[in-house]
Amino acid sequence: MLDAHQHFWTVARGDYGWMSPDSATLYRDYGPEDLQPLMRKAGIERTILVQAAETEAETDFLLDIAARTDFVAGVVGWIDMFAANFPARFDHYSRQPKWVGLRPMLQEHDPERIHDPLFRTNLAEVARRRIPFDILIFPRHLPAMVEAVRAAPGLHAILDHIAKPDMTGPLDEGWLKGIRELASVPGLHCKISGLVTEAGEDWTVDRLRPFVDQVADAFGPDRLVFGSDWPVCTLAATHEQVVNAAKEMLASRFGPEELTRIMETNGLRFYGVL
Repeated sequence: MLDAHQHFWTVARGDYGWMSPDSATLYRDYGPEDLQPLMRKAGIERTILVQAAETEAETDFLLDIAARTDFVAGVVGWIDMFAANFPARFDHYSRQPKWVGLRPMLQEHDPERIHDPLFRTNLAEVARRRIPFDILIFPRHLPAMVEAVRAAPGLHAILDHIAKPDMTGPLDEGWLKGIRELASVPGLHCKISGLVTEAGEDWTVDRLRPFVDQVADAFGPDRLVFGSDWPVCTLAATHEQVVNAAKEMLASRFGPEELTRIMETNGLRFYGVL
């Protein structure tokens, strides 16, 4: 199996602006030695390591870990897509071993920034080069993101955490519309990840299921990819619970071969690490 979305960090590095000492669960170091036994128990052999800070320094930090960690198949890093020197930095990271894609943390910004001409120009360059692009947004960003994706033909993109809908209540029509519009874009993928943290500490599979059903209907088994979102998921669940919940929900809709694609081969293919 492949975990297509997990994180490592060292708090003392100091560039995780979203992280607060108030969160005892997350405000500590997480590294390969913490994840490996959990992976082994779950039957996961490889991972995609994803950025968690808006700095190139963190991307370099993750690439260094990846170089020393066999089970990390690739790193999704950060580059400033609102900077004029983006093409040069893009060239630099494209040459780095195990760098497989990029993720701007758009959830941290006003949706209007997605309309920024420089961002759009740089997104078109990402599309031209067919580099994997992770979309990290909230539902309020969906209309602008749909427009941006449609304006960048060929963009090789994947939606993280099903766009982080509020999963403590019923399905939101705005989220549903945005999901269906993104799914209508050829080749756009979606990660089954980050669910438990949006559903709250009292989450249940029954609470998650309607959201997963909508995404499964929209994207189908060839464009869904599993990710644990560890260690962020530990705010609400253990690594084992996250893996088992995903398997339970997906196995109720898809057969064994389709489940294997979602839990492994789709992600390997998407990130080019087959």
